[in-house]
Amino acid sequence: MNMLIYLIPIALFMGAMGLMAFLWSLRSGQYDDLQGAAWRVLSDDDIDPPKP
Repeated sequence: MNMLIYLIPIALFMGAMGLMAFLWSLRSGQYDDLQGAAWRVLSDDDIDPPKP
């Protein structure tokens, strides 16, 4: 039971840090263009054509 005195604040702190990281990623625009990133994976613009 004495361990709960330490574990509960640690869990709350880690949860708050995760929430802050998520809110930071929202504000910095990490989730703005989800479809563009999916299509960029499939494009071969950076591959050079084979040389004869």
